[in-house]
Amino acid sequence: MLIKLGVSIEKLNREARRGLEVVAAVFAEFNYEAIVTSTYEGNHSPRSLHYANDAFDVRLPPDGVVKIVLELRERLGKDFDVVLEKDHIHIEHDPE
Repeated sequence: MLIKLGVSIEKLNREARRGLEVVAAVFAEFNYEAIVTSTYEGNHSPRSLHYANDAFDVRLPPDGVVKIVLELRERLGKDFDVVLEKDHIHIEHDPE
């Protein structure tokens, strides 16, 4: 897994950090390197879980995006939300 310059995963809460491992494994199975593009830094909605250190964004792979998103949802389970955005995949630990 790669981390975009200027992005830090140090503040991610434990469960969100565990999600990184799953993301890296799923991307690897599709022969891609996952690239984390955002955690708490950047501009997010005021109630975003990015600011609670429970969310991160991953760059879209060149292809197979829908299959990867579906696999991430399955593997991460009900305590995570996996949202396909226009230019990234948003992943947040949200057990509610």
